[in-house]
Amino acid sequence: MAAPADSGCWFPALALGVSFLKCLFINAYHSTDFEVHRNWLAITHSLPVSRWYYENTSDWTLDYPPLFAWFEFGLSHVAQHFDRNMLQVENLNYASPSTVLFQRLSVIFTDVVFIYAVRECCRCVQVRKGSRDVLSRPSFVLAVLLLWNFGLLILDHIHFQYNGFLFGFLLLSVAKHLQSQHLQGALLFAILFNLKHIYLYVAPAYGIYLLRSYCFTQDNKDGSVRWTSFSPLRLLALGGIVVSVCALSFGPFVAMGQLPQVLSRLFPFKRGLCHAYWAPNVWALYNVLDKGLAVLGVRLKLLEEAELPRASMTGGLVQEFQHSVLPSVSPSVTLVCTLLSILPAVVSIWWRPRGARGFLRCLLLCALGSFMFGWHVHEKAILIAILPLSILAVESREDAGIFLVLTTTGHYSLFPLIFTPAELPIKVSLMLMFTIFSFTALRKLHSGQRSLLRPVEVAYLLGLVAVAIACEVVFPLSPWQQRLPFLPLLATSVYCSVGVSYSFLRLYGSLLRCEDKPKQL
Repeated sequence: MAAPADSGCWFPALALGVSFLKCLFINAYHSTDFEVHRNWLAITHSLPVSRWYYENTSDWTLDYPPLFAWFEFGLSHVAQHFDRNMLQVENLNYASPSTVLFQRLSVIFTDVVFIYAVRECCRCVQVRKGSRDVLSRPSFVLAVLLLWNFGLLILDHIHFQYNGFLFGFLLLSVAKHLQSQHLQGALLFAILFNLKHIYLYVAPAYGIYLLRSYCFTQDNKDGSVRWTSFSPLRLLALGGIVVSVCALSFGPFVAMGQLPQVLSRLFPFKRGLCHAYWAPNVWALYNVLDKGLAVLGVRLKLLEEAELPRASMTGGLVQEFQHSVLPSVSPSVTLVCTLLSILPAVVSIWWRPRGARGFLRCLLLCALGSFMFGWHVHEKAILIAILPLSILAVESREDAGIFLVLTTTGHYSLFPLIFTPAELPIKVSLMLMFTIFSFTALRKLHSGQRSLLRPVEVAYLLGLVAVAIACEVVFPLSPWQQRLPFLPLLATSVYCSVGVSYSFLRLYGSLLRCEDKPKQL
């Protein structure tokens, strides 16, 4: 259903406002990802295609799919008008003012894809007739939750990445499915997957949903699939879209016999179970349990301290490591755990399809399942669940409660990425503004109903405030800062792991409690 007619007034204002805010961060701190993308600009501009995935002058080698490499190639032709020196591969850590300006502006301008996707998502939410208060309009609340998302602001416009551009394709794909334009939705996801392969996390949701609710055109009266309704033409159309996009992306490298080299860059399993800063997932809890058992074993004289592995897991390095007491985890184990964690969700939308919103719920569970159990998960991947969940949060009181817990926890888990003192007031202010708006707007949107949060959730979030004060204020002033520099990261990761795990289980509960509904397209 279309968004309110007067959205033409407030939507451009929201989009322009956040764009101007992003411009204020041009000279802010940026992470090593800034150099990563500068190096990719140089590789794709200066070298022939045959050397793109072999070049290793810098540690930050090209490890995104070919379609993103072509995206960088296109940007490089604009970059040469700002500063040609940034396009030289040997100019490592080059960050002239013109280079900084170009790369910051490139993120801001490519966010137009995200802005358009948000607009389409706002058209998909239900309209409340007769509502004059803008905070009582789901489309307005959704637009703010997406356009002004705290995580995207600090990751893209301070830390530096192109997540908004990529999430634009994801949200636009979801919107097209909500609008029953399934071939367009499939095309957009195929493009997205060939831009960044992390979206493999949600591919099972797309595959099962489209097979069940698009290729099979009818159900039996009991809701089960009517096998005779299968449409080979629809399957061929979907297959043609996926194969065509992948052929355009990977085809040149297959023709050059470089596919194994490209895949080795895309899936570097030697990087270890966890990222340098542990993502708040099951493996963070597993690592802490292993450390706790090791300490207990040494104190009880059951283990010899000299024989235990060094504390490599808490050294902040990207590398392989061995657990001290518990069995070490291999990539195959994480794959099995991930598949098992998403299996009930994909089975559910096969046996009990609930239209595009059932698909969206399955997508969220696939994203969170992969985040919880995946190999070398980045903490930023939590946004793959947070952003789409915003759509359900403005329509359902229960989903709004889950959203508040997951978003507050997931966003705070990103705090360690921005560790410079100058940016501390910025990240705290942005986090507070977004969180206060989320609580206020969703409570007003679902007014007249019981509280959005359960008592245990309120207690947990109050505990998160205590953790934040301890890590951001108390610890830097304590003598432990020199002896245990990784302690705030550890505390943040472990505490946030509890909140993310809880949200994952609550989302599963809401999926399994849903009553059977006729299939909708």
